[in-house]
Amino acid sequence: MIIERLEVTPPLADQDESAWPLSVPAIRHVAEHGLTFTSDLVVLVGGNGSGKSTLLEGIAEAYGLDVRGGHGGRQYSSPLSKSPLGESLRLRRGAGGFTGRKATGFFLRAETAHGMLSYMTEFGVSGYGDRRTEEVSHGESYLGAITGRFNGPGLFLLDEAEGPLSFHSTLALLNCLRELVTTQTAQVIYSTHSPLVAALPGAQILELTEYGIEEQEWEDLDTVRLWQTFLRNPSRMF
Repeated sequence: MIIERLEVTPPLADQDESAWPLSVPAIRHVAEHGLTFTSDLVVLVGGNGSGKSTLLEGIAEAYGLDVRGGHGGRQYSSPLSKSPLGESLRLRRGAGGFTGRKATGFFLRAETAHGMLSYMTEFGVSGYGDRRTEEVSHGESYLGAITGRFNGPGLFLLDEAEGPLSFHSTLALLNCLRELVTTQTAQVIYSTHSPLVAALPGAQILELTEYGIEEQEWEDLDTVRLWQTFLRNPSRMF
């Protein structure tokens, strides 16, 4: 694996727990106990505000990927200062991967994906498709970058990437990720609300809740139970 464990060091580890980001239970859990990864496929599952995106962005910063998103290993025109978590997060690395300017991989960040993809296609960066984002659907631009840029080795971070995708396109994405870690020296960490993404075969599932982070089986996830209840009887939920 490229990353085997996360640990938080001072000054963040010594910060008041009532202040952000330690006020987020999942981040406080990592600060107090660390977080060990046991698979090349890791799925972070949790509700809004559970800390999924915060943790993913911290990993991107610590590894050396641009938090605005895009492929690694490129020279940034305007380097950004790290967040408190990114500054204090330490990655215990396995045998593969580089960090810093040589970091390889990709960060698909939900909040900035559209702007990043527009920029890359407008300037003809290879691997992002040859059509401007205005000419394709949101989902098509995502899939264009995934199929064009998701090749190892490297660390691939996805933040709710299934958002603009149909059911079948999401399955295509998940198959792409499985092939990536099977054939390349690659690791995927994916944050999601989706039971479909959480069902990714071979994935380590980590659920982020008000109590911290706990490894779970797919069928025990809150989001899976809620979807099952809804699909059995939608009117009852309303």
